[in-house]
Amino acid sequence: ENVFAKWDLNCVCIGEVIEGDRLQYFMYDELVAEVPAESLVLGGGAPVYTRESKEPQYFSDAKKFDINSVDEPQDIKSIAERLIQSPNIASKRWVYEQYDSMVGINNSSTNAPSDAAVVRIKNTDSALVLKVDCNSRYVFADPYTGAAIAVSEASRNIVCTGGDPCAITNCLNFGNPYNPEVYWQFSNAIKGMGDACRKFNTPVTGGNVSFYNQSSDDGPVFPTPTIGMLGLIQNIKIRMTLDFKKKGDSIYLLGESQNDINSSEYLANICGVKISPAPHFDLEEEFKVQNALKDLISKNLVQSAHDCSDGGLFVTLTESAIASEKGFDISTDEFFRKDAYLFGEAQSRIVVSVAPEKEDDFIDALSAHEIDFSRIGEVTASKIIIDEEDFGDISLWKSKFENAISNELQKN
Repeated sequence: ENVFAKWDLNCVCIGEVIEGDRLQYFMYDELVAEVPAESLVLGGGAPVYTRESKEPQYFSDAKKFDINSVDEPQDIKSIAERLIQSPNIASKRWVYEQYDSMVGINNSSTNAPSDAAVVRIKNTDSALVLKVDCNSRYVFADPYTGAAIAVSEASRNIVCTGGDPCAITNCLNFGNPYNPEVYWQFSNAIKGMGDACRKFNTPVTGGNVSFYNQSSDDGPVFPTPTIGMLGLIQNIKIRMTLDFKKKGDSIYLLGESQNDINSSEYLANICGVKISPAPHFDLEEEFKVQNALKDLISKNLVQSAHDCSDGGLFVTLTESAIASEKGFDISTDEFFRKDAYLFGEAQSRIVVSVAPEKEDDFIDALSAHEIDFSRIGEVTASKIIIDEEDFGDISLWKSKFENAISNELQKN
């Protein structure tokens, strides 16, 4: 109660735990109701609604998408510039710095950016790791896969920060559940979320469901099962950051690239293709990649770690470079379309940087794990170079990335 009083918050004791299997309700010290606890919970006697469900037509239409229907771009650099300034990808600094982003003085991510927020636990060597995640475009494309990706990416971000995923809460935003197509989205998203939570051993500790999010003009919102995940770093000294550290460090990609641009920011908002399947995703592959990174971090074999997500590999590399004001020199893979390699959002991939003197130990450690990995380049002083083409200095990209949203808002 003293803690709540300190922050001027209301806190009242409303009951106590008792023996037995009954819930008792009192009004002015008079017992007014008594019910078996089992009757109020799912898995017990609580009613389960089974509503009409129908697969939407767009779902089968999405499966018909063929990457070959999209011409390979000739000017990769101009596309990269548009992506880095997309509202979905550009820095949200202008927004969040207007609030208390320091969490008092407990936020450890301000000057050491990482894939998830790190909050110190006072008087201990440990820290909480927090991440909120969901890409509603993926969930719309495939509710089961998209929801599983939301859980998996939250877990991946926590692992990239040096933490162990512990549990989730959620905020499930959908349209009218009496619409059979909306109910189909909802039920499949729950199944995908459940399977991913079981895989990562992250129980759902609570959450809420928000239905009827729609308008008469545009219909239901994109299904958005937002995941809030909690993790723990046992010793904050091993926390990992996303910024490149030193010129000459090798850059490796953990996980397998795909000839895939499905549901990517590039496909949806640069190419204008709104209907496509969810990106490539395999839950078992995801689990293996995350475990491999845990091992590498515990052995102090990587300098940085940053997951591939919105915007693909190019955005991941650029964010790591911006954070350190370094650059990168990489080569794409001739077995993949260049747009798919750089801008595709296939899951279960992480970019790490490795000091040259630790590279042999790094490779030896990875060889014990059944995952694909490849050396794609190295950290530079400040230049971005792709396939020997000069993309310019990182300072130019940093300006575009950090100012895109404020510039757009000031126009309006």
